[in-house]
Amino acid sequence: MRALIVDDSRFIRNHLRGLLTPLGIECEEAADGADGLAALHASAPFDLALLDWNMPTMDGLEMLCQMRADGFTSVKVLMVTTRSENDNIVRALEAGADEYLMKPFEPEALCGKLAMMGLVEA
Repeated sequence: MRALIVDDSRFIRNHLRGLLTPLGIECEEAADGADGLAALHASAPFDLALLDWNMPTMDGLEMLCQMRADGFTSVKVLMVTTRSENDNIVRALEAGADEYLMKPFEPEALCGKLAMMGLVEA
């Protein structure tokens, strides 16, 4: 399984990689939505994209909308963000996100979301 981690924080990218790698998930990283889209187009298929919302150049919601428009409909998307308002959650889900995880989070919460998405064993 392959995941694309898109976050402008190197710390968060490293943290997510550290949680996903032991689950057998190969990770690639991008620092903003534009680089994330480029990675989707240039690389072998991804099963999962973990997107931050607040990033320079192209934010996570813009990336999500564009990746769905570009035909990346089979890639599961988990928004991983500090945006906790209900309207943001609704906007992300309506744009095509599969799940939503608010920062900060416990490792168990990430595993729970991945299980809900059918990507790991519960």
